[in-house]
Amino acid sequence: MTKEKVSPEVPADRQIASVAKGLVQLMRPRQWIKNGFVLAPLIFTGEFSVALSVAKAVAAAFLFCCASSIVYIINDICDIERDRAHPIKSKKRPLAAGTVTVRHAVYLAILLCCVLGTGFMYFPTTGVVIGCYLLLNTAYSLYLKHQPVVDIFTIALGFVLRVYAGAEALGVPVSGWMFVTTLCLALYLAAVKRRQELLLSGKDGRKVLKNYTVPLVDRYAEVSSTGSLLFYSLFVITERPDMVVTIPFVLYGLFRYWYIVEALDGGESPSDVLLGDLQLSLTVLLWLVVCITIIWRSGG
Repeated sequence: MTKEKVSPEVPADRQIASVAKGLVQLMRPRQWIKNGFVLAPLIFTGEFSVALSVAKAVAAAFLFCCASSIVYIINDICDIERDRAHPIKSKKRPLAAGTVTVRHAVYLAILLCCVLGTGFMYFPTTGVVIGCYLLLNTAYSLYLKHQPVVDIFTIALGFVLRVYAGAEALGVPVSGWMFVTTLCLALYLAAVKRRQELLLSGKDGRKVLKNYTVPLVDRYAEVSSTGSLLFYSLFVITERPDMVVTIPFVLYGLFRYWYIVEALDGGESPSDVLLGDLQLSLTVLLWLVVCITIIWRSGG
């Protein structure tokens, strides 16, 4: 186990601040935006007008943030040596950079597990879904991420489980349309992520990349993006015709994301793309506002 070296030239308060910053980075708060999928059932069931439902959904999203942070910690511990050899991750990942030690990471993971355990007492069914997410992603970190195609579906299932966690917190069923649309959208994001990893890091960037080519993952991305648009449109046309005006937002969002991928070499981190591109952020925000307004005016 690597021990952190304490330099006598660095004041103790600065060392503590550096470790604290590293621990926050280890939880990857920028990635928490993915847990917004937990709130999807709250929006599309119209429960956002009920204060108790909002509180339950937000609590479920918070628990998922804790769970996803545990997954990131496990993943970083497993990949510490590989990350140290990576030109970018060796500086950005706290464990690889030596900002925090493995012992610090383990303590943080235990603390987050305690938070989850407390939350599961109040949301037992949501806890079951989050437990499945933890098991799935632990398997991903240890084995599944090295298996072609399986790795992409594992990432996508993580998003589907987020939706299920939000539905369980509210005690509502998950719409079949929401399930298949979320799955396709997540497959699209995962395929694009692999594509950009291939282009930016080559086949040596991650073991599974040796089994992929850019044309192959391009086809994966095209099929899944088409599926997400198709299934969302079918849902709107058959179940919520009043929401047909939201389809152009979805279409523009997909086009904008592809532009960022092709022209700006983005897409390796969907969270960074969403937070870093103003047009895409505004598109998602406007889509949410229009959806909420229509659902609220129609009474749910």
